[in-house]
Amino acid sequence: MNIPLLDLKAQHEPIRLEIMNALEKAIDSNAFILGAEVKKLESQVACYSNTKFAIGVSSGTDALLISLMGLGIGPGDEVVTTPYSFFATAGVIVRVGAKPVFVDIDPVTFNIDPQKIEKAVTSRTKAIIPVHLYGQCADMDPVLKVAQKYQLEVIEDAAQAIGAEYPGKRRAGSIGKLGCLSFFPSKNLGALGDGGMVVTNDELLSEQIRILRVHGSKPKYYHRVVGGNFRLDELQAAILNVKMNYLDEWTRQRQQNALYYDKLFMESGLIHKSELRLPKAVYADSGLKHYHIYNQFIIRVKDRDNLRNYLQKKGIATEIYYPVPFHLQECFGSLGYREGGFPEAERAAKETFAIPVYPGLTSEQQNYVVETIREYYSSYYEN
Repeated sequence: MNIPLLDLKAQHEPIRLEIMNALEKAIDSNAFILGAEVKKLESQVACYSNTKFAIGVSSGTDALLISLMGLGIGPGDEVVTTPYSFFATAGVIVRVGAKPVFVDIDPVTFNIDPQKIEKAVTSRTKAIIPVHLYGQCADMDPVLKVAQKYQLEVIEDAAQAIGAEYPGKRRAGSIGKLGCLSFFPSKNLGALGDGGMVVTNDELLSEQIRILRVHGSKPKYYHRVVGGNFRLDELQAAILNVKMNYLDEWTRQRQQNALYYDKLFMESGLIHKSELRLPKAVYADSGLKHYHIYNQFIIRVKDRDNLRNYLQKKGIATEIYYPVPFHLQECFGSLGYREGGFPEAERAAKETFAIPVYPGLTSEQQNYVVETIREYYSSYYEN
């Protein structure tokens, strides 16, 4: 049996005609830049995220970048964030001339440890960027408490967490000053290329970001600020408007798959016999529908690389997110961090990997994944 990490063909085939019709309509409109489809998607995503405003941009990376620009963060400023995420989280801080300051992660959720943030705050700190990694919200209330105490802005990196909820029925992106979403094809709501969105409840800031995404011009050809070309493509918006109709069902399937994995792993005895650890949905008992949207299903084992090799030989695709924490990346060497500086992030980088959890994954496929892992450990213990 061959099982991919993500099966986009299986996702797209049932809605292929809808997507093609939407593309044809967008093409016939001849409005290819910030047209009706972008406006419609902005309205849908704002409503879905429980925010007043949404601004379509060119990628999740650019959503983070333009958010920092909109807040006026630049040279001499510091931004506190996690060392364990996709590179864009820290890369955009450097791109605006600011300095990323890292705080270790919680070993259970892999999100930033809010109890360690205050010690990282200095007189130069201007913002905090918590990441809702793998589809589960970071613990935001303590983050907001620190931000309020020191008058800091909070930018949520919700690239992997559209629709994920935090206690109080607050959705990812609506909790801080700005929220940043990604529509990269592998995301729960994925385009057929790059795309992103900034969501906010701040009207003045939303207008500033709209200006920045068109080179800082308003009206056209008149520039008070320098922005960039950060526009969401009209054709991608047309595709995403179709997919929005299926997002909740896809999330439900991911959650069902995660629960079934929990059941299979418990029945296999692997949780007790090995050091294998499953993802913990910390808000599962809070009454939230979207307590975790499982952009990825991350398992943790000591002998990760050997197990991954075994799964690959058996036709099961996996992926490591992320093998090198930011503080150990060569490009951030000038920040002065050393190995051992953030032990939880370093352990996660060495011990975690993702197994398939996508919508459409069958129970037969999941049975095969868990049985193959059980086989590996049976031979491991025998030897």
